[in-house]
Order: sequence, then structure tokens, then C-alpha cells
Amino acid sequence: MTETASSAKPLFDGADWSFDTLHRTYEAIEKIALDDLQLNLYPRQIEIISSEQMLDAYSSIGMPLMYHHWSFGKHYLREEQLYRKGAQGLAYEIVINSSPCIAYCLEDNSMALQALVIAHAAFGHNHFFKNNHLFRQWTDPEGIIDYLDYARNYVAGCEERFGAEEVEHILDAAHALMSCGIFRYRRPPSLSLQQESRRSQERQQQQEHSANYLWDSLLHPSRSASRDDREARKRKQKLGLPEENLLYFLERYSPVLKTGQRELLRIVRNLAQYFYPQRQTKMMNEGCACFVHFHILNEMHKKGQLTDGAMLEILHSHTNVITQPDYDDPRFSGINPYALGFAMMQDIRRICTKPTKEDHVWFPAIAGTGDWRNVLKDAWANYRDESFIQQFLSPALIRRFKMFALTDNPDDPWYLVSHIHNESGFEEIREMLSRSYDISASDPDIQIVDVDLMGDRCLKLQYTKRNGIPLDAKTRDMTLLHLQRLWGYEVRLIEKNGE
Repeated sequence: MTETASSAKPLFDGADWSFDTLHRTYEAIEKIALDDLQLNLYPRQIEIISSEQMLDAYSSIGMPLMYHHWSFGKHYLREEQLYRKGAQGLAYEIVINSSPCIAYCLEDNSMALQALVIAHAAFGHNHFFKNNHLFRQWTDPEGIIDYLDYARNYVAGCEERFGAEEVEHILDAAHALMSCGIFRYRRPPSLSLQQESRRSQERQQQQEHSANYLWDSLLHPSRSASRDDREARKRKQKLGLPEENLLYFLERYSPVLKTGQRELLRIVRNLAQYFYPQRQTKMMNEGCACFVHFHILNEMHKKGQLTDGAMLEILHSHTNVITQPDYDDPRFSGINPYALGFAMMQDIRRICTKPTKEDHVWFPAIAGTGDWRNVLKDAWANYRDESFIQQFLSPALIRRFKMFALTDNPDDPWYLVSHIHNESGFEEIREMLSRSYDISASDPDIQIVDVDLMGDRCLKLQYTKRNGIPLDAKTRDMTLLHLQRLWGYEVRLIEKNGE
């Protein structure tokens, strides 16, 4: 006999939870996730942690293991003070892109919130991590925990060999350059993080050998005198210039770094690369998790597995997360990625099941097909934020969010409303919004363009301005000091206007 809403017994009643209740609720969530949504998931691991442990996870960028650095302690103290004063709350959960996928649930959550968190993190984020093409290409969920353990032990070993202060200075500089330590366009690395840690010793020996160009300059001093264009082109080709990944170049060619210090840069660079897909898919990732938890928990409520009281509490928390304040609201800080992501997922479902004439014109391939599950899973797998907006942001949603476009001419003392949510403005608004989610266009374009290792060893960088926007002078100068510390010789930065 099939269980119906009238005959089903609620899985829990009240705010208190037990591990038995968590287990029964988890199984009910899992059944809908696998049988209804047909999600493709990593193994799940749910951990219940205290508020202190949640604060500690905040401070170490949400990872279960991390090497020691003073900045993590600073973040911990800041978050703890804000939490104790009531200035901010704690996250309901933290989820790790690993296999098994680890979801941290706060022990202070009510049972209804625990159900929401499990559906959101252990199933929604889990599916997105496993299936999105960026995570599949650039991350190693099976090896990340082992690599973090290796990194922590390696940093501790370096502190014993070189002293804590010297290691701290190297990590300070590496962290300052973390956003410039990423490969954006190259092919993914062929080695897993586990293989990286196993081959550490061999790699260090090779890197130490490759740094012997300094001896070459002593043995062949006449080589440094050549400055003709042919030699410059040959030199740049040999060094792979221009190079956008500053940490990678420093790791390979810095004249002053010791072998162990080069490995410290590599550790920071690998972690920066690991988190890069999350920056490109923030809106989609959160939208996917919100859609999954909303669908699963509503289905459980229909079956009678959740009481009305539990569902009201869940909807209250869900609404708080996806609220989009108006532009003149004091809470406004831009478009809420949870709000836009969830709204677009829901809108795709509407277009597939209940399309309008306008939807048939804008989305002829999916309008009215009814196959919203496969459309969403295809989008979760093959798009990132800017391409997802370009493909699926509908005129209906543009009207609902009351979107409009501003043009800012630096020569004028005003902004110009160039497009509004009408027939002629939909295309431009969608295009401009998608560009705002393209981090390759918003991150500064800084590249190493030349260095003569046999000459003065001056490291020359070039920053290409976009829309005439210069680098912030204070941040630029402080970052260049960190760069010079790792390079050991003069560093010059040239700014040029882009096209």
C-alpha cells in the first residue's frame, strides 16, 4: 500500500532532535533525491559540530584541515566577537567539496533546520560539486583531504627547519598574491592532489636544479650583455612569458627562494586553484542547493512526513536566505546570488511545464516539454554563472526583479539609465548582467611580461586597464612589496589601457 499524506506519520514533531531522528529524516530526503530528482551524488558524511567548531571552520576557509597561519586566528576572533555580541549569526551549515562530501550541521539547529541543511548541503551542493564541468576538470574531491593533511604537516615541518617567522613571511606574501596564482585558461593538471603530495620530494629536487641559472650567469657573464630583440623573444619563449599565474612563475624562477619555500607557494597556489570554480559558480551552486532543498522538503510535506509547523519554520528560513532587498533598502548590497539562482531554477521549471507565448519565443527548445529535471541537470553540469544567465534569464524574471541597466560615463556627473525591463531592453540587460558575473573580466589583468635572469633580474609586470579603471594605489603598492619579497630583486608594474 502506498503511503499517502493522510496516513503518513511525521518524522518528527518539535524542535529537539536525536541521531535516530536525523537518520530517519536523512533516509526520507535521500529517497526523494535519488528516486524523484535522480541526483548523481558523492557518498555523504554528516557531522554535527558546535558553534566554536563552526567558527573555527569559518576561519580556515571552510576546510576540515588547514595549515597554521596567524590570519586564520584573526578571522576566528573577529567572527567570534561579532557572534557573541549578536551582530551576526552563524551559518546553518558548511559543505566540503570532497568525496565523501562532508556537510557540517550546527548542533544548535532545530530538527526542521537540520532537515533543510541536509537537503541543501549533502544533496544539493553535493550534486553540483560532482557534476559541474568546472569542478570535474579542476578539483580532486578524492584527494583534497589527504592533500590538506600533507600541506599542514609540510608547513609545520618548514617551521621547524626555517623558523616560524620566516614561514609566516612567505605565507603572508603568497596569500596576498593568491588571486594572481590561478591558471584561468590552461588545461587542467594531469596529476591528482594525492599524486602531487607523493611526488613532492622529487619535484623539489627538480626545481632546485632548474634554479641553477644563477650559476650560469657567473660562468657565462657575456650572455647577460645581449639585449637585441631576437634574444628577448627567445628569453620570453623559454620562460613562457607572458605569464598570468604569478605564484607559479615565482615558484619556478625566483632567484632567492629555497626549495622548501617554493613548495609553500605551490601549496597556496593549489588551494587557490581548487577554490576557483566556486567563484565562477556561486549563483548557480547556491541556486541548485536551494532548489533541491525546496523541492525535497515540499515533497516530504505533501507526504505527511513534515508537520505544518516544521514546514513553516523551513519556509521562514528559506525566505530569509532568498530575500532580495530593493536597491534603496539599507540591506541592499547587490543581487543576492541565492535569490537570483533559486528564481532562475524555478523559472526554468515553469517554462518547461507552464510556458507563455513569450517563453515559446525565447526558449523554443525547452518551453512546454515538461522535462524540467533533465533541463536543470544539464544546466547544472554544463554552465557557469555568466553563461547560465545568458542562456536562461527570461524576460519574465527580468520584470519580476525590476532590472534596469546603468551606463556610467566618467566625464559626466550622472548615471544614465540606458535600458529598462521592456521588450527592447531584455537582451541588453541580460548581456550586461552576465558580464558582471564573469570574474575573468572583473579580476585585474596582471601578467609578467619580461625578466632577464642573466641580467639585472628586474621583474616586469603589466596591468591592462578595463574601462579605464586603475588599480587601487594602496593595495597595489602593498601587494608589490610582497611580490618583491618573494622575487628578491626589483619589481616594476606598467599600466596600459585595454582596447
